[in-house]
Amino acid sequence: MDMHAGLKRVSFAVTRAFRLLVRALAGVACVGTILMMAGTVADILMRRLARRPIPGMVDLIQIAAAVTIACAMPYTTAVKGHVAVEFLFLRLPRLGRLVVDTGARLCGIALFAVLGTGCFRRGAQLMRAGEVTLTLELPLFWVFHVMGACCMVTALVILHHMVHPGREMIKP
Repeated sequence: MDMHAGLKRVSFAVTRAFRLLVRALAGVACVGTILMMAGTVADILMRRLARRPIPGMVDLIQIAAAVTIACAMPYTTAVKGHVAVEFLFLRLPRLGRLVVDTGARLCGIALFAVLGTGCFRRGAQLMRAGEVTLTLELPLFWVFHVMGACCMVTALVILHHMVHPGREMIKP
């Protein structure tokens, strides 16, 4: 086996594992959405029928919302599902589009890397401080670690799109 074939096989395996990770995060986002809906409905029903809200439901829904949004970012980026206004972009010459696209992708990578690092730092601060939710007293640090990891994965998805232009990473 020559070195080129070996590198190609490793690259394929890494890309496949990366796609699996992005899809798994999307699955977590789906579960989070369902939990938020079910929790909200249950809380409303308890308020209407029993005149008592479910204690801590606000804490749980806030955590689920943060995790859901963070876990949905890599998938949305992978399928190129973000809103794009290309009116001016399409009027640029080919070289201009290439420069603008590359610059935007580099800015996106930098942005998500900085956001991810900031989330990890904030999570570490919350862990040292022992910060918890108001009602259920659940630890909060791990939510920021999840958000940081998802930001880093999103940065890698953008890098993948930059290295493989014109190809979507995952078909929706």
